[in-house]
Amino acid sequence: MSTPPFPLRTECPPGACVCERDALMRTPGGDVRILRLTREEEKRLVQRLESLTSLADLRHLEQRLFEQLGVRLTIGTSPNEVRSLRGITVLVQEQPGLCRKTRQAIPAAIKKSMERHPEIVYALLNAGGLFEGL
Repeated sequence: MSTPPFPLRTECPPGACVCERDALMRTPGGDVRILRLTREEEKRLVQRLESLTSLADLRHLEQRLFEQLGVRLTIGTSPNEVRSLRGITVLVQEQPGLCRKTRQAIPAAIKKSMERHPEIVYALLNAGGLFEGL
């Protein structure tokens, strides 16, 4: 497979990650968009996620992550009542080429921004609920 026309993320040390970067590179027609997320770009993404100010901002970034990198986020609430931020789950779906550390950094950054701006959590809890649109 020829190398894409954009800078690629460097390999993780052997045994440190299960991202399957090499297998993705060898797969013809594989979705290599995730490899655009270099370490520098990942730092910028985490900073951007930590500075979210609204649910609309979060949803916009969620859509952009999917469009540009193929990263799928699942953000939801616990089936039991939510009493704290721990009741909110933020999951990054596994995919070839996505580093384990990145899969941990994205939810941590989103939760950090939710701690700073609890209105994001309130809007998330109200989404589709009785008080939506008020």
